[in-house]
Amino acid sequence: MLTKFKKRFQSWMVAEARLARRAGLTPNQVSAVGILLALASGISYWMSGADLHIGDSELLLVLGSIFLLASGFCDALDGALARLHGEVTVLGGFLDSLLDRYADAAIYSGLILGGLCDLSWGLVALVGSLLVSYTRARAEAAGVPMETVGLVERAERLLIIAAASFLNLLWAESLRWSVAALAVLTNLTVAQRVAYFRSKAASQERDTS
Repeated sequence: MLTKFKKRFQSWMVAEARLARRAGLTPNQVSAVGILLALASGISYWMSGADLHIGDSELLLVLGSIFLLASGFCDALDGALARLHGEVTVLGGFLDSLLDRYADAAIYSGLILGGLCDLSWGLVALVGSLLVSYTRARAEAAGVPMETVGLVERAERLLIIAAASFLNLLWAESLRWSVAALAVLTNLTVAQRVAYFRSKAASQERDTS
């Protein structure tokens, strides 16, 4: 859904990419920072559920959401920087997608291990998130564009988790229910993409027959 605003957002990222370029940063370096921030987010979520003083738990929860948003920013910046450098490559896109999956796994694992969501819902949300990306990769490998198809792409998922993290400071069940909602919505998105691919594949077969 939010991918529909991607072009506008990318234009905003051009200025940040130019600043990063002046600072001597490369797309690979930004990607590396992004995955480290995602790992820091997962660890913060995990530790926030540990037996610490309540103030420490709240601080770690805020840090987890800040690291999460910063990781998402880096994910957008590395692509903008690659385009600015003229270094958009097939290998770069492959590695970027791979690191995004590791980042998603780290974040959900932190939420699960920290007890911030139910184990079953957390695992279903993690699997659904990975399959959302997998269905896009397989569809586009078969020549069917999948961008903007589905309710919750990666940007939506990150924003939902970050918003729920802040809201969790006021309502302790916010993250738990948000992850449960993501478990449903991610798998619904997979179903939407399967249906969309089936329709497009059938149309292509009719055109070639």
